[in-house]
Amino acid sequence: MPPEVEGDREERDEKGNTDLGARIRRFRRERELNLSQLAEQAGVSKGYLSILENDPEARRPSAQTLYALAKVLGVTMSDLMGRKVLPAAAIEVPDSLREFAKEENLPQADVRMLASIQFRGEQPRTKERWRYIYTAISTSTAIDQPPSSP
Repeated sequence: MPPEVEGDREERDEKGNTDLGARIRRFRRERELNLSQLAEQAGVSKGYLSILENDPEARRPSAQTLYALAKVLGVTMSDLMGRKVLPAAAIEVPDSLREFAKEENLPQADVRMLASIQFRGEQPRTKERWRYIYTAISTSTAIDQPPSSP
């Protein structure tokens, strides 16, 4: 996770959990998205997203909105809500992936996604292979974008 910026502390509720807005902001920043980008990709207004991030008293978003935000951010709805879900089978993270993830400061969601990749029955074995796969996946988002009009 990137280091905190001066004055950018996460707000905590009475149980010590970070609030929904702080979690959205943290995940958004980990993905290097600004408010406008996240709002557009999730299909919510920038103003509403700003309110969610900055007003702990804001009305809770619908499940549909949470799902859209979680999908864009590459996290689960439980991650956004700060709740634990019943654990799925633990995914083992190979040392080579762990080293690559540390070097690149990858978000945990990306590490979990990479750890689930298998090609011809096995996982990549080197940091370089993980880097190649991660770069291919992360740069492929341009393929999903509609062509721009001239």
